[in-house]
Amino acid sequence: MPRLANRDAIRCAALDKDAASSVSTERMIELKESPAGTTFAVKVRPRAKKNAITGEVGDALKLALTAPPVDGKANEACTDFFAKLLKVPRSSVTIAAGQTSRNKVIRVAGLSAEEVRQRLKI
Repeated sequence: MPRLANRDAIRCAALDKDAASSVSTERMIELKESPAGTTFAVKVRPRAKKNAITGEVGDALKLALTAPPVDGKANEACTDFFAKLLKVPRSSVTIAAGQTSRNKVIRVAGLSAEEVRQRLKI
């Protein structure tokens, strides 16, 4: 059997490293339940191509929104997006923290943490 060239050995080691990292434990977004509702962290990317949850960053959901971050339009789009996704009235979804930041805390009244997790499919 021929010996691997140095770059092939490095490539194989990198593949092994990637395979090992994909086996790591699954990360979950932290949902906090309180009498006021369930809260979770979101990192918003305004002016995106479409409205969608695009992944996780740290312990927050990454949310792409088409609305610009001007005059509260992105905040309104954020609450509308989660109201539709979670199938709750718009008045049940509020921004608890981060009105002027990309990093926000969303509060959903009327749903338990487990119900939110199931509806978000996270």
